Amino acid sequence: MYAMPENFIWGAATAAFQVEGGLECDGAGESSWLNFCRVKGNIKNDDIPTTGCDQYHLYREDVALMKRLGIKAYRFSLNWSRIFPRENVLNEKGLAYYQNLVDALLEAGIEPYVTIFHWDLPQYLEDAGGWRKKETAQKLGDFASFMAKAFGNKVKHYFTVNEISMFTAGGYNGSKHPPCIKLPDKDIYQVIHHGNLAHGYVAQALRATAPHAEIGIANNPGITVPVWETPENVEAAKRATRLENACCHTAIEEGRYPDEFLEKLGADAPCFTDEEMKIIATPTDFTGFNVYTARYCVADAEMPGGYRFIDRAAEHPYMNLTWLRQVPSATYYGAKFIYELWGKTTYVSENGCAADDKIDGNGEINDTGRLEYLRGYLTSLQRACAEKIPVKGYFLWSLLDNFEWMQGFAPRFGIVHVDYATRQRTPKLSARYYAACIRRNAVL
Repeated sequence: MYAMPENFIWGAATAAFQVEGGLECDGAGESSWLNFCRVKGNIKNDDIPTTGCDQYHLYREDVALMKRLGIKAYRFSLNWSRIFPRENVLNEKGLAYYQNLVDALLEAGIEPYVTIFHWDLPQYLEDAGGWRKKETAQKLGDFASFMAKAFGNKVKHYFTVNEISMFTAGGYNGSKHPPCIKLPDKDIYQVIHHGNLAHGYVAQALRATAPHAEIGIANNPGITVPVWETPENVEAAKRATRLENACCHTAIEEGRYPDEFLEKLGADAPCFTDEEMKIIATPTDFTGFNVYTARYCVADAEMPGGYRFIDRAAEHPYMNLTWLRQVPSATYYGAKFIYELWGKTTYVSENGCAADDKIDGNGEINDTGRLEYLRGYLTSLQRACAEKIPVKGYFLWSLLDNFEWMQGFAPRFGIVHVDYATRQRTPKLSARYYAACIRRNAVL
């Protein structure tokens, strides 16, 4: 048993588009992701989460389930187009859903952690240029201000945005994210810059309207770990973590794009002003890092930056999705490097894995692969805590099986199984394991 610090936050996380359903009721508006899913061939099996887990209607059941598991905090995001289906047109029913969810969580003794933006942009903003326009970032700040006022003192923890690279570069470099546009490299880096600005505008808005709250990002910085621990390899991995995240996370933490990054891009570098960089670097209280895997490196004085990546072997263990290669030390080194590079307290804002979960003849789901995955990453995180690296909490991804973007409903990330035909929830073995860890405030 590996004890976690007193007051460690054991949480679970979801995102609005992935679990809520109710996308065509009570005045909800259209989003870029909803319309992307409606195009045949964009999503595996042409799945579409118009109903999905249906947390929109079943949130009280899910809150009660979290309470039974002992979960202390719930990280969820806001469907912007549910609240404002048209620009500057408020949908009272959409707003009421989130206010009711917050109230239900607080009544159950579960702390709400609100993510302002998790990828699902209102379609009217995408039609106006989406993240190609700086104005989108400014409008997200306005939305954050509105929501903070609506929640008042009830919400004390906010994540600004989730994974900037995914909703910016992922949508504009030809990848399979909406709007699925291939821009020139210079324009892609400009879009990423606008995503960085979105974080800054939201942080400023929350600072002004929710001074009682703690604020931070939930980002996905690429974590590099030493392939084995020597002082030289650890330092090389730390340098790699800084430089390989130059266009996004490093810029946010340092308020500047590293010189090496700008020199490498040359004419493709984004255009920016000193004032914009001040906005991007708006002080925050913590850094949330989403971590599933990592890259390996060794020190190499002959290479730029003094490090060389080591390719993972074809047989390197992975969980259901080939990109999800198991590197448990990523939680330790993520927390360690973010603290040593930038002095930031951290949350693990997402960590988990997909598995091919099946209900057996006894009605149980014995997801031992996920259990071992979680134990490995949590044990590594406990090492960071034991070394007095400031880690505030851990949000398991995910509470529920859900819509996994382009992969549809096929991958199951939840510690709770969802029957998509009946919406029935069935806790898996991993849920019982997580509940046991929470009860003892320790990794078991």
